[in-house]
Formats: sequence, structure tokens, C-alpha cells
Amino acid sequence: MRLRSLLYVPAHSERFIAKAHERGADAIILDLEDAVPEAEKTAARDTLAATIASVTRNGAVAFVRINAGPRQRDDALAAARAGAYGLFIPKARDPAALEALAGTLRAEEAKFNRAPAPFVAMIEDPAALLDARAIARVQRVMALSFGAEDFTAVTGGTPTPQVLRHPKLMVHYAAKAEGKLSLGLLQSIADYADLETLASAAREAKAHGFDGATCIHPSAVSILNDGFAPSQSEQDWATRVLAAAETSDAAFTLDGRMVDAPVVARARRILEG
Repeated sequence: MRLRSLLYVPAHSERFIAKAHERGADAIILDLEDAVPEAEKTAARDTLAATIASVTRNGAVAFVRINAGPRQRDDALAAARAGAYGLFIPKARDPAALEALAGTLRAEEAKFNRAPAPFVAMIEDPAALLDARAIARVQRVMALSFGAEDFTAVTGGTPTPQVLRHPKLMVHYAAKAEGKLSLGLLQSIADYADLETLASAAREAKAHGFDGATCIHPSAVSILNDGFAPSQSEQDWATRVLAAAETSDAAFTLDGRMVDAPVVARARRILEG
């Protein structure tokens, strides 16, 4: 699945929901957590079916970011009943807890004859960071994402690119070690107003192998779509590599550089993605 851009939309905001399908995002994340006041969380959960139908009209998939704590179970069940493709799980810390949540959903999903809803596990504290590979190993986890603001709040740090780079790369490598998607930029998504810097951050994240990123403002969607998509020159290069590989059963030289099996695999990924 291509997930270059994932746009957060507050699940209680009719104004933002009404236009979400026009934004061009690969996915919409309906947020029941931080973006929704406590007094409105239950109502936002109860209207998920209509909300999901609205935001997916142009082909985007819908995730729901559920709450941690006492609301988690009911949020997850409501999202599954409403037809959410998957769930963002904030403050994911314990692989066993994720397995338990998957077990809770399994019976409900069977009732509705729907596919299992995959999880995006959000790594938001130091303990979760150190256990990120075990979290990625949970079968239902399809991707890892790093919660920069929560993480630095817990650690007492400041969410600058320099501070975030190392832990974000740790989470990225944990995801890739288990063959899962990695979502994020090497900076906080709260820094959305500087579009030139955002474009540079998307290119940098793509160069590291990140698959896409979340965003909190519609202006970021097209930048992420472009930043995580193969450029025309990359596609041309990959086409030439694969064409040359068809006539060679070993390493060969192209444009003065050696091409071997890992390079051919990278070319294939570019054209498939």
C-alpha cells in the first residue's frame, strides 16, 4: 500500500471533515485523541461511520487514531465497526498489550466479515523506543511512527531536528528490521508552515528509506506526495538498470558504476512504488 501522505483530521470537526476528501492525501487519520476535547470524544466516536464514508470518497484510506487508556478498547471497536482501514495506536509500549487489543478486535471483525484492521504503533516514550523492534514484530502492526512532541515532553528535550534525528532513525530501523512500513520525517510535524523546509525534510526521509509521513495541515499533502514519490530521473535510471539486468546474470557496469543484486533490487522498488 502506498502511504506517502497521511493527513490528520479532528474527528469532531465537521468543517475539516467536509473537505478532507479533496486534499489528495493517500490516507486520512481521523483523530479521536489529542485534537478532540474530552467533552466531545464520545460523540466523535459515535459518528465514525458517517465520517469515514465522507473522508474516503476520493479513494483515500481511513485510519482512526484512538485514545490510550480507558477509552482505547471502545474506540478501537467503534473504528472497526465503522469501517476504518486501520488504527493509529498512541503511546504503544507493550507488544502483549497490542496482541490483546488485536484479540479483542478479532471477534468483532468476524461479526462484520471484515479484514483485520492493521495497526500503526506510535512510539512516544523512551521505554517504547528501546522496545520498538519487539513492537514492530507484532503481526498486526503494519508500521511504526514516532511521536516527537510526546517523546520530548517525557524526556525533557526540545523537538528540534537535531534532537529528533537519532530516536527517529532508531524507530525507522526497528520497523525495517521487521519488514514493516516506517512513517515520519526527521523533524516534528508541528513545523508545517515552512514549506521549503518541509519539502527538504521529505526528500531526506525518503533518502533514508522512510515510506511516507503524517501531516497536520492540508498544505503539506502535495509536498509529501511529491517528496516520497520517485522522481522522473530515478524512474528513468531504474528502467535502464532493469533493462540492462535482463541481459546479464552477474554484476555489470552502467554509467561508470557497478550494478549488482542490491542495486537491481533498489531499481525494482523504485518502479513498483
